[in-house]
Amino acid sequence: MNKLTVDNVNFKGSKVLVRVDFNVPLDTNMRITDDRRIREALPTVKKILNEGGRAILCSHLGRPKKIFTPDCSLKPVAVRLSELLGQKVLFANDCIGPEASNLVSTMHDGDCLFLENLRFHAGEEANDPEFARKLASLANMYVNDAFGSAHRAHASTVGVTAYFNQAIAGYLMQKELAYFGQALDEPKRPFAAILGGAKISGKIDVITNLLNKVDILIIGGGMVFTFAKAMGYAIGDSLLEADKVELAREIMSKVNNSRAKLYFPVDAVVASEISATAQTQVVPIDKIPNGCKGLDIGPGSVNLFSDVLSPAKTIVWNGPMGVFEYPPFANGTFAIARLLADLTACGAITIVGGGDSASAVAQAGLDGKLTHISTGGGASLEFLEGKELPGVAALTELPQVTAV
Repeated sequence: MNKLTVDNVNFKGSKVLVRVDFNVPLDTNMRITDDRRIREALPTVKKILNEGGRAILCSHLGRPKKIFTPDCSLKPVAVRLSELLGQKVLFANDCIGPEASNLVSTMHDGDCLFLENLRFHAGEEANDPEFARKLASLANMYVNDAFGSAHRAHASTVGVTAYFNQAIAGYLMQKELAYFGQALDEPKRPFAAILGGAKISGKIDVITNLLNKVDILIIGGGMVFTFAKAMGYAIGDSLLEADKVELAREIMSKVNNSRAKLYFPVDAVVASEISATAQTQVVPIDKIPNGCKGLDIGPGSVNLFSDVLSPAKTIVWNGPMGVFEYPPFANGTFAIARLLADLTACGAITIVGGGDSASAVAQAGLDGKLTHISTGGGASLEFLEGKELPGVAALTELPQVTAV
């Protein structure tokens, strides 16, 4: 991705609107339970501040109903950002309007201001030009470091770019695009993809796009059982998209004419209920009893996938292998995380596509043990689908240099 980045720009004396993705999880006491998205954006923010720029940060949090919602306030995030930066962060109780404008007017070089939740205004998600204009009026430069929101054509990711001469990629955006771009365009081979999650309907485009890009395609998670049904297996009460069974057959038939070798689990951890105290058993993937649901991959599948992935040099993982939120069904997902950590240590490039997979890596205590853990689940999924991300498309292209 030949985009203008923060390394191409000096920010001294400039007011810089920075779109970050600080949509972090909060507990019932409004305490941040995972600040990784904030930490990942620090290099960009520090670059602006250290050069004497005035950083004006904006983000969304949660899904408020287009009005002020106390439990979606970004105030706790501003406090944590201040701690991580080691300096005071100003906070505006609205992202546009007189208070935001007045605070910007009081800023000095090296100051940081954080705006309240963009989604308290309907204009953000509607990509309303007037809302975008008001937001852009706070600054004279624009940086997008919110890969996790790049798949949304919102006012802060696309609309505001009409009011700036340049739309600059931050370090995190640059890193995300580099890892995913290289994996899809110039991977070290063998190239493997592991896809999990509940439904085929959410992964059709990814599977189709990857069939002629990867050498190894592993499918796990709840969507396995629709494929199993298509193969005539007994799936008990497992999750089934009945209207996608024929699609599953079509996907499997396409594999014969593709680059990829397709692998499914050979066994499953089953139970009659989804709970932390569920009684489980391991059964072959084609013999799940009535009254039981397949809720995780079994040890035989872990061994198979370990053997299949052992030669891989590039691995992309998106989606858990089971209902890992419950301890009886977490072993398969955590085993994949440990396997990828081991392969990383042996030189493989391992990329985790954010979302539940990233949460599983963190819960397994393996942060820092894989090559790259994306901050954007939805964005990484659409990237793997081969779709153009609106927030990326809006970034300024660097001029092509022609070799003489």
